[in-house]
Amino acid sequence: MVDSGAGGDGGSASRSEADYAQLRGENGELRAEIGELRDQVVALTARIAELEHELSRHSGNSGKPPSSDSLGQRAAQNEERLSRAERRRRAREAAKKLTERAEPKRRPGKQPGDAGTTLEMRDDPDDVVVHAPPWCGGCGAGLAHAEVIAVERRQVFDLPKVTVKVTEYRAETRLCRCGVATTGVFPPEARGPACYGPAVRALAAYLMGRQHLPVARTAEMLSDVLGVPVSTGFLAGVIPEAAGGLGGFLERLKQLLRESDVVHADETGARIAGVRRWFHTVANAALTLLDCHTARGVDAYVDMGVLGDFDGVLVSDGYRSYWAIPDASFDHALCSAHLLRDLTEVGELGGQAGWTTAMTDVLLDAKAAADEARAQGWTSLSDAQLKVFRRRYTMALNAGRAANPDLGRPRTKLERKPTNLLTRLEKQRHEVCRSWIDLRVPFTNNIAEQALRMAKLQQKISGCFRTEPGAKAFCAVRSYLQTAAKQRVNRFDALIRLFEGDPWMPAEAGP
Repeated sequence: MVDSGAGGDGGSASRSEADYAQLRGENGELRAEIGELRDQVVALTARIAELEHELSRHSGNSGKPPSSDSLGQRAAQNEERLSRAERRRRAREAAKKLTERAEPKRRPGKQPGDAGTTLEMRDDPDDVVVHAPPWCGGCGAGLAHAEVIAVERRQVFDLPKVTVKVTEYRAETRLCRCGVATTGVFPPEARGPACYGPAVRALAAYLMGRQHLPVARTAEMLSDVLGVPVSTGFLAGVIPEAAGGLGGFLERLKQLLRESDVVHADETGARIAGVRRWFHTVANAALTLLDCHTARGVDAYVDMGVLGDFDGVLVSDGYRSYWAIPDASFDHALCSAHLLRDLTEVGELGGQAGWTTAMTDVLLDAKAAADEARAQGWTSLSDAQLKVFRRRYTMALNAGRAANPDLGRPRTKLERKPTNLLTRLEKQRHEVCRSWIDLRVPFTNNIAEQALRMAKLQQKISGCFRTEPGAKAFCAVRSYLQTAAKQRVNRFDALIRLFEGDPWMPAEAGP
């Protein structure tokens, strides 16, 4: 019995130790599983936050187009603009350093200062049609020989019937007494037995290159209006033909851009022959150069032939390749519209609203002061104004550092946004502030973005560009038309000159 009891107690102890070992193993497994689950929860929480943030993005806090905004997002943006304007008003009053300026509400229609396009009567009408009363409205007597005591004029501006004018050129061959036969020379526009002249080709180029009509619809319109059949095959060669005559224009354009004080640059993606390519622009208020390239970065800028020899101020959105152009000697300025969107986006994150609001107010108040100074013909802000803006900029940066004390610890993609923006505002402070330090420099990079907008519109209409030479031809014609418009030259007249073999040349380098 004793031996049996002792053996039983030993078995229980062995089982207890085995149970404890099993429990410890299961506990370790559970701890490891809990750790994995915690990591998953952290990762999924961060992912949910990123997706929620992505859903909250709109044209006011990102690069998304305004057409993608919902009605609620548009209303929220309008309300934010109003509250931001009120904050700026209070800040100007508190600082007492900036000149107070009333911001009138924008009224519908033509704005003050806009030249407008009101139709005005001419002193030399093409035709005059007199409407005389045949008899007296009182007694009924005839008025054929009555005295004219007043004339009221009204002019109707209309088109004559549009039709083609066919001119036949005949090259005679004459026989000299010496026995030699000599044939007359046709003018350049008479390129074949039956061909369209410079004006028709210019109109086709205008409709496709400026108004972005598809080739088939352009053929339909011209056929209906001119009363003669116009083929799509003929139209397909119009833009390349126009581009072929712009070699001298493009060289002159690049030279003027290199000599400018300020230029803007931007790029956007495109599908050309089914392959990813890039449209690039270098432009200012008077000039526009548009080109396409296989690369997005440095190689494209060098091949365009402008920025490599430019020594003024380049306004851009901050894309890092603009800082990597070899042997570049120009200064940089950052687009404040991009910065304002980034500040709005970061301000919507937890704990970031204070410093982003302060920095936004600094940028907008500085813009208002710079605009007023330009309107008064000043070349710079006063030293007192610059001192105030620099101090406010520093205070906003300090507030941002206080809101993000541990800038070096690993962060999620969403958490890195505030620190990345703070780093840019600190390291590129001079580039951010250049538009109110140097009043030649605009506040935004809109000039470059507007130059690229038509390329995106063309792509939207056609789906893509069929060939790379076709895309380059489009860019050359767009450069010609946009530059002509900026220098107040009628685009259609400029195209006629181009097809006559005498392209218009820009004379202004711009600001």
